[in-house]
Amino acid sequence: MAITAACEQATRIKNGNRDERMKNFTNAIVRVPSNSCGNGLTTANLGRPNAEQTRTQFGHYINILSDLELTVIVLPANPAFPDGHFVEDTAVVTPEFAIITRPGATSREGEVVTIEPVLARYRRIERIRQGHMDGGDVLMVGKRFFVGLSNRTDQAGIREFTAIVEKYGYRVDVIEVMAGLHLKSIVNFVGRNTLLLDADNAGHPAFADFDHIIVGQNEEYAGNTLWINDNLITPEGYPETLAKLKQLGLKIITTPTSEFKKMDGGLTCLSLRF
Repeated sequence: MAITAACEQATRIKNGNRDERMKNFTNAIVRVPSNSCGNGLTTANLGRPNAEQTRTQFGHYINILSDLELTVIVLPANPAFPDGHFVEDTAVVTPEFAIITRPGATSREGEVVTIEPVLARYRRIERIRQGHMDGGDVLMVGKRFFVGLSNRTDQAGIREFTAIVEKYGYRVDVIEVMAGLHLKSIVNFVGRNTLLLDADNAGHPAFADFDHIIVGQNEEYAGNTLWINDNLITPEGYPETLAKLKQLGLKIITTPTSEFKKMDGGLTCLSLRF
């Protein structure tokens, strides 16, 4: 389905027949990839993404979110920010508030300008003002945050973040990111009190309260699997990880991600869910 058609489908979703008590997420903000998407930041060495194919894969992603009965808020492409479709890095959204981040890459700092007014319709706004933080380094599970100390999220940003969320009764555990761009490149919540993570992080004491599914070294990209309301969206082409995820007994949807992978991006990066 074309992106325009997918957007129209998303706006037609009716909320009245849903049991909201069973839904953690009812909305998602996404941004259409621009023609400049190949000029973004990357360490992947997989070549430049094809803009048309990137938008095709993005259209599949929108369709999935719509099929899961999320209302999808689609923002237009912004050629000034080639990484702009990775909207997750611009904010952290909780049931009570949203934190506008200050991305760690200077070239991405301006992306937050168009995200804040959209989120302000739904949540009280807080802000990271001095330090740096990418939303991809923040994993929320209930009233607990795991925050990655990475090349994009620094100690100052984590201190600001912690001061904000503790006011609302949240706990913060800091995880040093030794491999991968962001924390959620290597650790994700997949429902049923289970984390999908790499072997290097399986022994971290902060994760001791959870069951673990270990991603094999040759399929680490599949560690960026997205949990939405007891459904899993996972990259296609990673059979070992898929087999392990099936043991959870959840609905699993696979989708192509080759163009996002070229830019160090994954499924969680492409939306802000709330």
